[in-house]
Amino acid sequence: MMENVRLTPETDEDDLYSGYNDYNPTYDTKELENDTAFQQAVRTSHGRRPPSKTSLASSMGRPMTGAIQDGVTRPLTAVRAAGFTKAAFRGSAFDPLGQSRGPAPPLETKNEDSPEEKIRQLEKKVNELVEESCIANSCGDLKLALEKAKDAGRMERVLVRQREQVTTPENINLDLTYSVLFNLASQYSANDMYAEALNTYQVIVKNKIFSNAGRLKVNMGNIYLKQRNYSKAIKFYRMALDQIPSIHKEMRIKIMRNIGVAFIKTGQYSDAINSFEHIMSMAPNLKAGFNLTLSYFAVGDRDKMKKAFQKLIAVPLEIDDEDKYISPSDDTHTNLVIEAIKNDHLRQMERERKAMAEKYIMTAAKLIAPVIESSFAVGYDWCVEAVKASQYVELASDLEINKAITYLRQKDFNEAVETLKMFEKKDSRVKSAAATNLSSLYYLKNEFAQASSYADLAVNSDRYNPSALTNKGNTVFANGDYEKAAEFYKEALRNDSSCTEALYNIGLTYKKLNRLNEALDCFLKLHAILRNSAQVLYQIANIYELMEDPNQAIEWLMQLISVVPTDSRALSKLGELYDSEGDKSQAFQYYYESYRYFPSNIDVIEWLGAYYIDTQFCEKAIQYFERASLIQPTQVKWQLMVASCFRRSGNYQKALDTYKDIHRKFPENVECLRFLVRLCTDIGLKEVQEYATKLKRLEKMKEIREQRIKSGRDGSGGSRSKREGSAGHDSGQNSSASSKGERLSAKLRALPGTNEPYESSSNKEIDASYVDPLGPQTERPKTAAKKRAEEEDFADEDLGDYLLPE
Repeated sequence: MMENVRLTPETDEDDLYSGYNDYNPTYDTKELENDTAFQQAVRTSHGRRPPSKTSLASSMGRPMTGAIQDGVTRPLTAVRAAGFTKAAFRGSAFDPLGQSRGPAPPLETKNEDSPEEKIRQLEKKVNELVEESCIANSCGDLKLALEKAKDAGRMERVLVRQREQVTTPENINLDLTYSVLFNLASQYSANDMYAEALNTYQVIVKNKIFSNAGRLKVNMGNIYLKQRNYSKAIKFYRMALDQIPSIHKEMRIKIMRNIGVAFIKTGQYSDAINSFEHIMSMAPNLKAGFNLTLSYFAVGDRDKMKKAFQKLIAVPLEIDDEDKYISPSDDTHTNLVIEAIKNDHLRQMERERKAMAEKYIMTAAKLIAPVIESSFAVGYDWCVEAVKASQYVELASDLEINKAITYLRQKDFNEAVETLKMFEKKDSRVKSAAATNLSSLYYLKNEFAQASSYADLAVNSDRYNPSALTNKGNTVFANGDYEKAAEFYKEALRNDSSCTEALYNIGLTYKKLNRLNEALDCFLKLHAILRNSAQVLYQIANIYELMEDPNQAIEWLMQLISVVPTDSRALSKLGELYDSEGDKSQAFQYYYESYRYFPSNIDVIEWLGAYYIDTQFCEKAIQYFERASLIQPTQVKWQLMVASCFRRSGNYQKALDTYKDIHRKFPENVECLRFLVRLCTDIGLKEVQEYATKLKRLEKMKEIREQRIKSGRDGSGGSRSKREGSAGHDSGQNSSASSKGERLSAKLRALPGTNEPYESSSNKEIDASYVDPLGPQTERPKTAAKKRAEEEDFADEDLGDYLLPE
């Protein structure tokens, strides 16, 4: 029987899955007839009883197992069948799994008071605190993260002490200790507690038990870099670099980049160049290429700058082509997949990487273009050609537009315009950008026709360009068509809802159209986008003022001065609003602040002077009117106000000297002569007769002038009546000439003479119509000077006959 048994070869001992497909011939029933041993067993155990004389026979008449009969050993059989016992004959049920023995005994309860269990619970709490600290840090709650890290550190020390009492020191959980200390140091650094972070890192680094703790010297170097301790930062970076094996290539490159940045910070550009050159030879990347270009720029090596720029634009982006996101067929499943991946996180990361690469290249080109050649134009041309030969072909047009902007900064508008005009025959996107810039240039030069034509070109090239639509709206706005301008601004906002220029301009348009509520909505939306924009805050306050809501206007102006506290115009507007509300003290405070920041505002100076006169402090008003006379030396009223303040304060001698000085400068001024006559009369000076004679002569000249004006007006009226039957266009010309003559006569009626040597032509009407600098004045409605007209010492007095010449 054993000759049919096959043993497993020794070579298959290590094969765990060998033998499963092998067939054992022992179980082959087809060959049982030829199996001699099996047939002998069948003959000895089936159909006949063995002789009773044999001692090996069983009680059932067959040989016992293992008995030898006829020279053949009987095969082994089972002694006891599965599930059958003698007890089955005594009435017991079939129970092969022993379920009749009842339920299993309960599990042994934990002994929570045992030291091992306490240690396990403490470890669990420490891990939970570390996790909570990390989660709080990721959520931005740095203070809570630090508190949790400190709690974890305290609890971990308690855990170590308890473990030392129970087990040997070798059983301390070093991984837990390392994680607690590292998290605590990280939270200290995040909260700008650099001294504590460095101490914690030192504890880890100096402990030889912690493996690979030397890598944390990179973190220590970062802290020293933040503290601007660049020498120590370089030292720790190099120590970390020595402890990191060469197989960690990426980490070593990052540390070398940090070393190069630290060298740039210290001005050691040659060492920085060595670091970045090594990086660009081992693993080129955008940051290292840009820093290398920057280092060569600092050194001033033109050729090396060009080579570094070429290395920068040769760095591979390692992103997929745009064609990947364009559907090649009408397959619905493919279109759904492309739509799903078109804006996923990977695609966003690719966009960010591409934007970063374009930013580095554009910045490097703008940096080196003015210095690599004899002129910046030639340098820009070299950069443009280099970019065109690289994978960033689309940046060449942006560089050329930037060249035009550089011309603008140098005030060379003609060259800028010529550069931008070169884009008229290029693709639509570049053409639209160039036309938009040209439109802005012509708009700033007040050439609205050219601005409008280039705005049309920009819109036609790219209808979805919000800047082009905004420029077109500006040209229409300048021509006075506010409704059409609003339509262009709305279209710009539909294309780009974040176009703040269009939103601001449409608010101004609604303000022009007196649609104040819509204008207010626009500026409030803009305020939600630009929280600290002074222009937006002022427009909101101005609209509330136009809507006659001074309280809201004051509130928004308060927000404005919190953004620009030195804006004299905003401060004076606040003073004006408080003055209209009757709050003189608050108005004085803001007017005074406005005067302090801009002491040349005539309106503010006039209000402050009137305020001091109203509060019976004429001496303080003098300095403001004197400053006004310095700002406007041809305006006689400021000097008259100074003299009036001296007179009101009782300093008659100073007032007399001031009036005499005014008379020397303005001998034709009637009001000055009147006050000189009155003051000389009160004081008893002999000059009174001289001043009275001059006053009488000026009054006679004034009467003669008025008569001439009256006769001229009557004559022109008579001539008009004689020509009533003339042609319509002649009568129109005469009526216009008559109205012009009336305006001229009204202007001359108030002048002391036709040839005023001391007054400008725009201010000649002041001297004749002036009564009292502190009397009723229509141009100062917000001061209290009107109430003091009855207190004028000489206002109601008439000249006596004895003062007139004989």
